[in-house]
Amino acid sequence: MAEETKTLADLKDLKDLKDLKDLKDLKDLKDLKDLKDLKDLKDLKDLKDLKDLEDLKEVAETVAPAEEAPLPEPKIDAQGRSYATGKRKNAVARVWIKPGPGKIGINGRDVETYFARPVLRMLINQPFHAASREGQYDVVCTVKGGGLSGQAGAVRHGISKALSIFEPALRPVLKKGGFLTRDARVVERKKYGKRKARRSFQFSKR
Repeated sequence: MAEETKTLADLKDLKDLKDLKDLKDLKDLKDLKDLKDLKDLKDLKDLKDLKDLEDLKEVAETVAPAEEAPLPEPKIDAQGRSYATGKRKNAVARVWIKPGPGKIGINGRDVETYFARPVLRMLINQPFHAASREGQYDVVCTVKGGGLSGQAGAVRHGISKALSIFEPALRPVLKKGGFLTRDARVVERKKYGKRKARRSFQFSKR
């Protein structure tokens, strides 16, 4: 008597099955055991030709969910601060943050004095707003190089990195907002034979 063709319903008792690419016929499954212990079943693209795809639901239920990577440990110094370096254009900022009422000091001055333009202060507070940590951290930083706009961007970058170091769980939120990425745009260099990077000298016909 001819042996009946086995379907995916018979895969319930199969073991150590990691690659289903060669199972299009599903006739010779005698050497496979116990599919319930399967953890590495990720690719079912080559099972499109099978007829009994309803039984894949039972297979999917047996697949263990991927384990999330553990969060890194917070890096906090003896004073309870986290440190990070931020950069933007030609500006470099050294930033320390610690829990507090939300006071921000830059080069020994208040943020309202150093960055008088409201848009620059808004730029600095963006990481706290994205992470819902407004008014929960004090910031002390020193910044040099560049202009006020570049320095504000450097401080924002440093605050974002320091936040992700103090609270590693905030990293996905800050990363999604683009706060952890160093903006690589800088002033293009001047070329010889040109007045600036691309601007030519004034043309004189005679």
